[in-house]
Amino acid sequence: MIFFPAIDLKDGQCVRLLRGEMDQATVFADDPAGQARKFADAGCAWLHVVDLNGAFAGTPVNGPAVEAILGNIQIPIQLGGGIRDMETVALWLEKGVRRVILGTAALKNPDLVIAACAQFPGRVAVGIDARGGRVAVEGWAETSDIEARELALKFEDAGVAAIIYTDIERDGAMQGPNVDATLELARATSTPVIASGGVSSMQDLAALKDAGGDLLEGVISGRAVYDGRIDPAAALALLSGSGEGV
Repeated sequence: MIFFPAIDLKDGQCVRLLRGEMDQATVFADDPAGQARKFADAGCAWLHVVDLNGAFAGTPVNGPAVEAILGNIQIPIQLGGGIRDMETVALWLEKGVRRVILGTAALKNPDLVIAACAQFPGRVAVGIDARGGRVAVEGWAETSDIEARELALKFEDAGVAAIIYTDIERDGAMQGPNVDATLELARATSTPVIASGGVSSMQDLAALKDAGGDLLEGVISGRAVYDGRIDPAAALALLSGSGEGV
């Protein structure tokens, strides 16, 4: 399993939100590029980046911070937030993002996902963020009537590189991931699934690995990494099977 440390960008800073609420942001670092270097130096093989302002605005907002990250590390990054059209998909991929994440667009414009996967094979992921099992969009400000599983299956044959599944009620709340819902989705689709939301300890990582190590591509964690509950090096050892980590 791949360990994805998260950098969530708000107003050019690294923050974490509580259950997706922009007014519940905690600033952890004011130098996103420097934080990205720390993760790379720790041995992380991927970086997960979200433009939170962009997710609400519907267009990239933290572009300079993302470009600074790209200019300071060699490891691949996956980027989401405010990517709603093919021009923006192409823009970020051309700038060096390894894969873009389509969330709101996946629900509201599924044809974009299909077209982007065809034009950029292996470089498009779908972000499925759920509140009570229903897909939420527009920076989690809107909750739809579509179930996470239903949306995932729309892209079963589209060539999506990965599905990033986030349980919003767990995100930033340090309550542990929704293992059952995550594995249920992973079993329902052939697309690789990455777990996100609520991963707050090494025990949480171990639980995901033990329950779904053969089903999940990886796991994302943010707040727990910044406050020291998860050490990236230990997480990498645990998820790779080269160490106990707990």
